[in-house]
Amino acid sequence: MKPVLPGATVGVLGSGQLGRMFAIAARRMGYRVHTFSPDADTPTGQVADLEVIAPYDDLDAVGRFASAVSVVTFEFENVPGPTAQAAAQHAPVRPKGEVLHTTQHRIREKTFLTNAGLPLTPFRTVLTSEDLARAVADLGCPSILKTADFGYDGKGQVRVTSPDQAGSAWSAIGRAPAVLEAFIDFEKEVSVVAARGADGAYADWGVIENRHRNHILDISIAPAAIADAVSCHARELTRSVLEALDVVGVLCVEFFVEPGGRLRINELAPRPHNSGHLTFDASVTSQFEQQLRAVCGLPLGSTELLRPAAMANLLGDVWKNGEPNWLAALAHPDVKLHLYGKLAPRPGRKMGHLTAIAPDSALALNRVLSARSALVS
Repeated sequence: MKPVLPGATVGVLGSGQLGRMFAIAARRMGYRVHTFSPDADTPTGQVADLEVIAPYDDLDAVGRFASAVSVVTFEFENVPGPTAQAAAQHAPVRPKGEVLHTTQHRIREKTFLTNAGLPLTPFRTVLTSEDLARAVADLGCPSILKTADFGYDGKGQVRVTSPDQAGSAWSAIGRAPAVLEAFIDFEKEVSVVAARGADGAYADWGVIENRHRNHILDISIAPAAIADAVSCHARELTRSVLEALDVVGVLCVEFFVEPGGRLRINELAPRPHNSGHLTFDASVTSQFEQQLRAVCGLPLGSTELLRPAAMANLLGDVWKNGEPNWLAALAHPDVKLHLYGKLAPRPGRKMGHLTAIAPDSALALNRVLSARSALVS
């Protein structure tokens, strides 16, 4: 494909913090950035050259938006499929709409992974109450019921602790199409963020360990403390996913690591990922610059980790007693602050993150946790 060179305009469907960091990386390399979403004064819009405000189902507006840019990408996977299709009539969309179609719906995603022979958590499709009863009988309890659409950060998920509780669990998610997943007694959750160019070139940032709180990512640590063989296998599986989907761009594969090192794929995210935010400060090339390079047809950059790093999310809860103590946190000289420009802090809402770098990952973790604690001291 013909490269989209610096000076061109890149379009972003979506306008959250991932788009914001993408836009910062793109503008640093001399690109202009337009963003499209239904909202105004957004994290991406605050740093983009143009913020287009329109509903995603206004396909005429989508067409005008795409006509004014050289390439379109997206920063979250819940962009409607018809929106991506409408944009593709006027500019290349990368990753392509078919990737979005597969990964934004759990049934399609898990069916794809199964057909590709990739290891994942045992699951059953739930469309009816009869499906749910059979699924519970097959997989046992506890198990996890998840909506097929629009699930992230623990939303649309209910634990099924006994067969007689299954009906109420399904009612809790609106009796919508869903998957029931077997409960996995895992040792760790890890992720691999990777990029693939139009020429098939591949690069990843190694394995990152993730720790969650209330189903929301809390801490990421790189490199993950896992056996070399497990790390290599995770990276091989990730490459298989990107090649099977024919991704051009960035995609994250989330894994459960079971006792003994067995890996199971949990979910896919067809864009930069929260666990990869630490690459902004700790790697030669961040996940956001790499997304730009891939979708623009440029050579991929080095993903070398310059120093071990740890990232801590800042949720709206940090503001519960007033403005955080930024000076105390920034008194830690090896800690970087990233705020997303969101105007209203709410409990559970991702408002920013801290990244610490250090000679080893344990020290990086200690530094980032100390800095975050200082915010509310």
